[in-house]
Amino acid sequence: MMKGVFNLARRAKQGLPDVGRTPADVVHAENKWSLLRYRARPDGLAPGRPIVLVPSLINRHYVLDLMPSKSFVEYLVDQGRDVYIIDWGTPTAEDRYVTFDDIADRILARAFRVAAKVSGSPDVHVLGYCLGGTLTAIHAAVRPRRVASLTVLAAPVDFHDDGPLSQWTNTKSFDLDALVSATGLVPWPLMQAAFYLLRPTMLLSKGVTLADRAWNDEFLDGFLAIERWGNDNVSFPGECYKRYIGRLYRDNALIADAFSLSGERVLLSNIRCPVHTVTFGHDNIVPWRSAAKLMDVVGTEDKKHLHLPGGHVGAVVSKKARHKLWPELLGWWQERDGGPAVRSVSADAAGS
Repeated sequence: MMKGVFNLARRAKQGLPDVGRTPADVVHAENKWSLLRYRARPDGLAPGRPIVLVPSLINRHYVLDLMPSKSFVEYLVDQGRDVYIIDWGTPTAEDRYVTFDDIADRILARAFRVAAKVSGSPDVHVLGYCLGGTLTAIHAAVRPRRVASLTVLAAPVDFHDDGPLSQWTNTKSFDLDALVSATGLVPWPLMQAAFYLLRPTMLLSKGVTLADRAWNDEFLDGFLAIERWGNDNVSFPGECYKRYIGRLYRDNALIADAFSLSGERVLLSNIRCPVHTVTFGHDNIVPWRSAAKLMDVVGTEDKKHLHLPGGHVGAVVSKKARHKLWPELLGWWQERDGGPAVRSVSADAAGS
């Protein structure tokens, strides 16, 4: 125990670990958002379509590039893939009227178009994480042109589930109009508090785990990196939030075929590209059945559902992810663009 205390004191002087370290360049920027392209390895790119990663709106993009050995982006670049990611940036007061259509239609269309043009490809593989997966599924149903394949990672689709978020957003005491009118941008501390309510004992559990393993520097690196990301959230544009909660969570309009994008009806059955859905058995933010529902409604026969143990974040950035989830995703893309076999990852590179 004392060794852990001394180690924590030493680490406190060092500050939080660096995150999002894989070198990248901004290839397009508008208002607050930008599209990053990660720099290729020295020997160039492997064959295959570019991959565009779409994170959630309320979390920073670098969760997919957390730190060396725990970075999905780093892994893809090491495999020679051409990788892009959307950085949503930090909305300010002027963005309170940014709409759902602005994000799910116009911004995604621009990002996919730019990535395809810069890479010299007709289309792109798309991966959406959490809400990013919901946005990309909606986009692919209406604007399929640039989407070569769709991967949705722990993304809610059926919003009438037994999860706490669904129950909370459907309570009569949750006055959505009043909240947005009062705040404009829905404050990230409010949303973060709601996530804490999903697991009331989470902070206590973290404290116990930290005390028990504080002597282990490798553990501390990962723990503190995730904590840095988890407390680096952004507020949600009010107009977009109203539609997101009102039409998706409350009306479950996406599953009811009653949702629209820029005036066009969204039918998930119109998704004809290959679809890969990944769910996690201990995901307390997106119940896995909510995400798996996409498999029942898409119109393609080329679809796959991967169900893994783990939680909403940990299962994506863990050591196990490097050996199971990441190669699975890469192999899926390679099978659909004629790329080479996955190169092996050494034990040292895997952080073993």
